[in-house]
Amino acid sequence: MGTAFVIASGKGGTGKTSLTGGVGSCLAAIGRSVLCIDGDVGLRNLDLTLGMSDQVLMDFTDVMEGRCTLSEAAVEHPTIHGLFLLTAPVSVPLESIDPAGMRELVTQAKQSYDYVLVDAPAGMGKGLELAACGADRAIIVVTSDAASLRDGQRIAGLLDSMVAKQQLVVNRVQPKLLRKMAATIDDAMDAVGLGLLGLVPEDSKVPLAACQGTPVIMAGKRGAPMAYYRIAQRLEGKAVPLKNLH
Repeated sequence: MGTAFVIASGKGGTGKTSLTGGVGSCLAAIGRSVLCIDGDVGLRNLDLTLGMSDQVLMDFTDVMEGRCTLSEAAVEHPTIHGLFLLTAPVSVPLESIDPAGMRELVTQAKQSYDYVLVDAPAGMGKGLELAACGADRAIIVVTSDAASLRDGQRIAGLLDSMVAKQQLVVNRVQPKLLRKMAATIDDAMDAVGLGLLGLVPEDSKVPLAACQGTPVIMAGKRGAPMAYYRIAQRLEGKAVPLKNLH
């Protein structure tokens, strides 16, 4: 039985979708079977991050409503073996999607994959609640600014009753800016109230890879790709020390 994660953030722009694709790619690269589910109904972008926008035909509602099987809808990445994508619907109203059906879908996926990563829509509301259905754990993605930390704290509070464990990723870290603000990563952990899973530096390779339709882990081993790999190792239970980005 695999483990399902919901990846959430309080607002857009934290790099949540890039993190989902990057960590999922790294888990697949080390030999795990990974299903990335785009949970952002109507505004899906995970296919762009993974470079698979021209390959997805079915979405998760097709599976839920019996039009196809999970194995038929989940598309394997053309170059990263073991990495699969199940995308979100574009035109289906969010209110019409049954949370019980989503929970059943995630439970089914956990029987076939080592990891199920659900990229939730930014913010609070029914979209997040739907994406969290069936999740065992949550990864809250924030940046170091005060608004993002406050929003992350609210998201963590909402998910507290829905998942067994939550961890924090501070994304788009700019060490020079942190020094000027006299801020530390400990401040972020204290603000949100979660243990730290990883730090990801600001990296121009991330938006460039998305524009080129190429997974960012194929753009080199430094910066964000290495941070994604270290997070993947921690999810595997490895004792990987946090790299000091200051």
